[in-house]
Amino acid sequence: MFRTIEPKMIKDNLIECIADEWMLLTAGNSEGYNMMTASWGFMGEMWGEDSVAVVVRPQRYTMEFLEKQDYFTISLYGDNKAIHKICGVSSGRDVDKTKETGLTPVVNDKYVYFGEARMVFVIKKQFVQPLKEENFVDKEIIDKWYPSKDYHNLIIGKIEKVLVKE
Repeated sequence: MFRTIEPKMIKDNLIECIADEWMLLTAGNSEGYNMMTASWGFMGEMWGEDSVAVVVRPQRYTMEFLEKQDYFTISLYGDNKAIHKICGVSSGRDVDKTKETGLTPVVNDKYVYFGEARMVFVIKKQFVQPLKEENFVDKEIIDKWYPSKDYHNLIIGKIEKVLVKE
């Protein structure tokens, strides 16, 4: 069972959660969805709203759902890395990640999350832009993280709801 809280009520260290616990980013709705492991992103204030920024490479299957939908979710699962190993390595084009992870989808016409999460962020997409090589001031980032020049898309969204497990 989940209860809704305001984003400013979150007591977790979100930098630690994203970097160490990782996130499951899910896009889609009752007609279809996909989820992927994400360990890069941040949360804060943007355009007067509590917001999230994530990055997704354009070739990821989840990006196809992000392009079609106005909403996505980010969920946290504690130290359950088994979920992230499946969702970070396997493509939803080839594998039924829901079946492989054993997660229980909570699905509606706007977004999807999973009943096993400890915390869920429901996010309304506001901005999408590809990262471009010419915009990197620190060129070492390109050498380290983009040797194949497969730059992420930056996605910013407004946090509409935070659900925490009771």
